[in-house]
Amino acid sequence: MKRLYHLSLLAVGTLLFAGCATKGYVNEEIAALEARLNESMNQSLASRDASIASNKRTAEDALRRATEAGKLAQGHLLGQTVMSNDEIRFTVNAYTLSDEAKAVLSELVGELKRENRDVYIEVQGHTDATGSEAYNLELGKARAEAVVNYLHREHQIPLHRLSSYSYGETMPVADNATKAGRALNRRVVVVVME
Repeated sequence: MKRLYHLSLLAVGTLLFAGCATKGYVNEEIAALEARLNESMNQSLASRDASIASNKRTAEDALRRATEAGKLAQGHLLGQTVMSNDEIRFTVNAYTLSDEAKAVLSELVGELKRENRDVYIEVQGHTDATGSEAYNLELGKARAEAVVNYLHREHQIPLHRLSSYSYGETMPVADNATKAGRALNRRVVVVVME
């Protein structure tokens, strides 16, 4: 009888100890789950914050472009100069202005100064279709900004009278399937408004 009593106590003790081990295991699992949930929530919040920042930049860019469009809409188109590969000689992946391009720009500025007009200049950068769309937008922007920087530094055109915009590969003037067509698509368009 004593033996049965001891065995019963041992069985109850084992069950209680096993219950404690199970409770500890459950607590560990809950802590691990809470850690994973916190990490997932932090990642979601970071992703949401990045998305908000991106949307804010997009909205600010749209507002800037709308403001510039309003300025352009109020003015009169004085002229447009297309500087294609013949004058600028942009090679693939390049945005550096050649001496010929600088001469064309200097001639344009000389005409504007002789006429003594209060103008607004938008410089539009274009590319051929080689490369990704995102890369071509950046390359078109670099080409347009190279012209803006030259006009500002070399001819003292105030920056508030200049803007740059990239169309990338979206507005080809020739067939991108040919070498000659791609060369024509690597261009900058300078739009002069009064």
